[in-house]
Amino acid sequence: METLTFLVKSLALPPLINALLILAGLALGARRLIGGLFITVGLASLLLLATPWASHALRQGLEPTPLPGPAALRGAQAIVILGGGRDYIAPEFGWGDAPTNATWRRLAYGAHLHRGSGLPFLVSGGRVHDEHSAEASLMAAALREVFEVPVRWLEGESRNTAENARFSAAMLAGANIERVALVSQAWHLPRASAEFERAGLKVTAAPTEFASAPPPGLHGWIPRAYHLHQSTRALHEWLGRGWAYLLARAGNRL
Repeated sequence: METLTFLVKSLALPPLINALLILAGLALGARRLIGGLFITVGLASLLLLATPWASHALRQGLEPTPLPGPAALRGAQAIVILGGGRDYIAPEFGWGDAPTNATWRRLAYGAHLHRGSGLPFLVSGGRVHDEHSAEASLMAAALREVFEVPVRWLEGESRNTAENARFSAAMLAGANIERVALVSQAWHLPRASAEFERAGLKVTAAPTEFASAPPPGLHGWIPRAYHLHQSTRALHEWLGRGWAYLLARAGNRL
């Protein structure tokens, strides 16, 4: 199942899907109608997905409402921060690997919520590619050394959002934790919240890094690599939602 999921994600997301369409068009022959159509769709979709308007629309459709503030966490018993990846051999902190920018945003927002609520932390993230240290340990080091806040629980075995939820829920059950504030990017949080609720926890969504509105006029339609990256992230999330829906439908029929 993991191999199939990896293949689906790899083949269905930009820029590979666009390159495959263009290559298929070239193989069929640009002069043939179908070949020209493949080339046109591949190139046009690549350029469109790289525009600020497209990336904003794809991300905004995924995002929940912002949390009004730390006071909205009343009833939560812990703050759970999900790992968002690592930078390998990052020299500036002296830890070896370091959290990616996406993870830093989650950590900063989690620290802000902690200072307003006093809730303890659980950080969740493992070794996706058998790295030396779990992502959770990098996150804990960042919270401790940069934000000067402690971490109570480290969940360092998970490799994806579903495992984040299952392993975190099992760890928190030992402390009688039933309701958590869940921190992740706004575009990722609805699917993550659903996974945590399936694992038996009650969730207060604490989203961060909302999509910025595109610039006015022509600038909103000029393709940029940054916006292609944001569109790809959003499409990955839409694909994840669709995949989860299909698995749930298949499970209900068994």
